[in-house]
Amino acid sequence: MSETLTENRKRQPRSPLSGVKFDDSAPLLEVENLQVEFHTRDGIAKAVQGVSFTLNAGETLGILGESGCGKSVTAQAIMGILDTPPAKVTGGQVRYRGVDLLQMDEKTRRHVRANKIAMIFQDALSSLNPVFTVGWQLGELYRQHAGASRKEARAKAVELLEMVGIPAARDRVNDFPHQFSGGMRQRVMIAMALALQPDIIIADEPTTALDVTVQAQVMALLADLQREMQLGLILITHDMGVVADVTDKICVMYAGHAVEQANVYEIYERPGHPYTKALLESIPRVDQKGEELTAIKGLPPALVNPPPGCSFHPRCAFARDRCKTDEPPLYQLPGNRESACHYWEEVLNS
Repeated sequence: MSETLTENRKRQPRSPLSGVKFDDSAPLLEVENLQVEFHTRDGIAKAVQGVSFTLNAGETLGILGESGCGKSVTAQAIMGILDTPPAKVTGGQVRYRGVDLLQMDEKTRRHVRANKIAMIFQDALSSLNPVFTVGWQLGELYRQHAGASRKEARAKAVELLEMVGIPAARDRVNDFPHQFSGGMRQRVMIAMALALQPDIIIADEPTTALDVTVQAQVMALLADLQREMQLGLILITHDMGVVADVTDKICVMYAGHAVEQANVYEIYERPGHPYTKALLESIPRVDQKGEELTAIKGLPPALVNPPPGCSFHPRCAFARDRCKTDEPPLYQLPGNRESACHYWEEVLNS
């Protein structure tokens, strides 16, 4: 007869987290002045430059921006999964319940990743192991972290697949990743992230390569699970249309900087930074049928050699001479908003 889950847990080594004093009254996650750079052959690329934000339980934060603006690097720094070298966190703090994760040893940090913060990666097919069934991969989390027997782990895997809406979960638990559609694989990734009941989920481009209908289904599933479990959810995307219905607040990133932060309604109604405004104007709209799609001119700057002053000024319709020399701070706007633009008032009223 197999041992019970409780008996198996007794055999597990004492978790390093048992000695860490988390403050339940503190915000779920606080990122303060985070800085990450990459040492390359061409020089030092400053991928993240002073990014700060706060996430509370039951809250959804959207991190938006074009490819290469530092969104995924920020997420990987929070998770502690950056390739070092070439990457290096050079400053800032990442506090979970008041405890700075950047100061933890790797063994303790690994347990935080397993039990407190989980991540959903954008390419589910490459993230899942092709030689093991999805049931084995889900069950492995319980075997390694909860001391579950094979039978208990399989039962948990079936339960997770049912929770994320995979039909005939009891049969499909024995299938391999390639036997699932793109949308179903993404649901498996969501199940894997939820397996150990973390407090925070980071979803990095979770709807990439999915058709519009499946995108909507995956986003609705994430939103439902987030509300039901009171998770803190960080949604990383370059698509402003994807996050409109599910986020509470938005952090817009450009060239490694957080250039604007506000709640979702303020961002969409009256953006306070030219880059945010340009992103919104580039979204296709049903009332513009037959008209030319607005695009942001130029390309994002090279992070090894960014332009002086405001990094967005070469592409900005509001740029003045001051923008070419003076890097803007994060100005405090009415309504607890922030914008890194010298001329934010003009942008708000445009």
